[in-house]
Amino acid sequence: MWRPRVPWALAWLVWIARLEPVPPPAGAAADSSAAELRGNGSGAEHGACAGGAAVLGAWALSSESLLGTPGSRRDPFPIDPIQENYVRNVRNCIFSVAYPTPFKSRVLLVAVSKEVLENILDLDVSVRERADFLQFISGEKVTLGSIPLAHRYGGHQFGIWAGQLGDGRAHLIGVYTNRHGERWELQLKGSGKTPYSRNGDGRAVLRSSVREFLCSEAMHYLGIPTSRAARCFSFIIHSILIYSLIVSDDDVWRDQFYNGNIKKERGAIVLRLAKSWFRIGSLEILAHSGELDLQRRLLDFVIQEHFPSIARNDSNRYLEFFSTVVLETANLIALWMSVGFAHGVCNTDNFSLLSITIDYGPFGFMDSYDPNFVPNTSDDERRYKIGNQANVGLFNLNKLLQALEPLLDPRQKQLASQILQEYGKHYYIRFTELFKRKLGLLGENEDDNHLIAFLLKLMEDAEADFTMTFRQLSEITEDQLKELHIPEEFWALQDLAKHKLFSEWVTMYLLRLNSNKGDSDTKRRKRMATVNPRYVLRNWIAESAIRKANLNDFSEIHLLQQVLQHPFHRQQAAEKAGYSLRPPDWARDLKLEMEQVGKIWSLIWEYIYILMKTCSLCPSTYLLLSYMLIFRHAQCFLLKMLLRPLCYQAKACFPVETENGTKVLAAKTLRLFPTSAT
Repeated sequence: MWRPRVPWALAWLVWIARLEPVPPPAGAAADSSAAELRGNGSGAEHGACAGGAAVLGAWALSSESLLGTPGSRRDPFPIDPIQENYVRNVRNCIFSVAYPTPFKSRVLLVAVSKEVLENILDLDVSVRERADFLQFISGEKVTLGSIPLAHRYGGHQFGIWAGQLGDGRAHLIGVYTNRHGERWELQLKGSGKTPYSRNGDGRAVLRSSVREFLCSEAMHYLGIPTSRAARCFSFIIHSILIYSLIVSDDDVWRDQFYNGNIKKERGAIVLRLAKSWFRIGSLEILAHSGELDLQRRLLDFVIQEHFPSIARNDSNRYLEFFSTVVLETANLIALWMSVGFAHGVCNTDNFSLLSITIDYGPFGFMDSYDPNFVPNTSDDERRYKIGNQANVGLFNLNKLLQALEPLLDPRQKQLASQILQEYGKHYYIRFTELFKRKLGLLGENEDDNHLIAFLLKLMEDAEADFTMTFRQLSEITEDQLKELHIPEEFWALQDLAKHKLFSEWVTMYLLRLNSNKGDSDTKRRKRMATVNPRYVLRNWIAESAIRKANLNDFSEIHLLQQVLQHPFHRQQAAEKAGYSLRPPDWARDLKLEMEQVGKIWSLIWEYIYILMKTCSLCPSTYLLLSYMLIFRHAQCFLLKMLLRPLCYQAKACFPVETENGTKVLAAKTLRLFPTSAT
């Protein structure tokens, strides 16, 4: 296939308001139709794209803002000079050019977000019926005017520096600026190998793709994250949005639970949108590689595009940027906690510089309240349990600060450390504010913290359902609470009422509600119902939809799309499906694992490295151990258990949080509900 050697020049030449053909694969005749998508070497015929402004024929993407153009105010980012698509170590660039690999078998459109289609991408909903639309969202054809890219980044995975990571199965296919002036980056996930695929196959499976599609819908309509207008920005940033989901009949093999039981699954691709896909790891890889000039250029680009309140020429712009990220990360994690959401894989390569939720993996919404809830069962050390997310946020921000330090002067470094120390205070304030709203509390009271912590402790002891406890507190009347008369429909409160201290908490709660000035029981319930969802994407609900989807029955996915758009309102279809009822018994046995092999690879090499450091292994022993771990990963769990005491001892000798005197700061623990602003 023909590949552009000067991407920025090509982007400039084709920056037009419609889709144009591109040079076809070598030996093929060029098609001169001006309303086509460009083929991606799949062998399929080019589909015509006639139509008005509401269809693909008058719609285009661009890579201009990422690659730069001749005469622009900034230089283009350097592109990986190697155009061939093979796994390698990449340096001195932000992106590599990489084209999606289409599926070999037929593809089916599972679902599409109507709101994203019409309100963000300015396309008429009827476009989803077109063959060229299906080819576009499946990666078979991409629009002229954009250069498919794979982003280079690194990251700390489960606390350990993992080196180069990057988009191993994702392709950024262009940037779209809509009629509202909003800039959105479009990315395919599961669309084939890139130079950053490591040992992966570049594919995603239907199971994980359905979960990501539905969770992005759920998080968006839950308002996570919410508007930044009240803080420092004059626009709204939403969570990552999923545009479409397609499935193929291509076989993708996965060892879902890393137990040696490899199974055949169906390949899938999601097309997802975000204002930016840059993450903490985007800066870390440049700092670790000593590419400081490129790091400075990337930072300036991010600030210019996404932080308009920061002046481009301000000598303290990096400090202000860091301060904003610290504040908004604390806000984001507090919002996660307010709906019982555990991300599951809070590595630095999964933490957005815009503090939006990205890279949904083995996430989970809590059923029974448990601060030790871990949705990812491969996280056997419980690093990313829900009660530790705030502390992990601190760890990640500390790594961001370390990446920024080469660009800061001594005074700025000191100020940045002080800013980081305020993270706990920001989180504590936001957490308290959100849970006061969940309980319908108005005004200030010094006992509010105790009231919230008391309730959470009761919920933990009684294993009460997190979502429905707060929702049913929004629906029950004060008279019913006063009499401790819990109707049968309030099953979560009935579980909580079994606790011997429940009546004591109710007395405190009712006394506090009476101090709400100008309030009434009706107003309280109405107010609480707007912040306590009735429906969230529980794992068992997603699993039910996945099982049907594997049989080409996408009805429950479509139902959940509708339900999750209105999580705070009672819906007849959702009630009939049992989405607000007690989770079924089989839900307790559900297991979630990371689909990609990245985590297990990072653990494998972590133990090899530690063993070498501790035991001074000779190269031959190192190679033998590598072979055992890599090619016999079915026995990896047993080996890990045997090595764990040694690894803990080695980690004590080689701590990872000692750089630049930040050991004490990084060692601080932020509990789910801290009793002080640590």
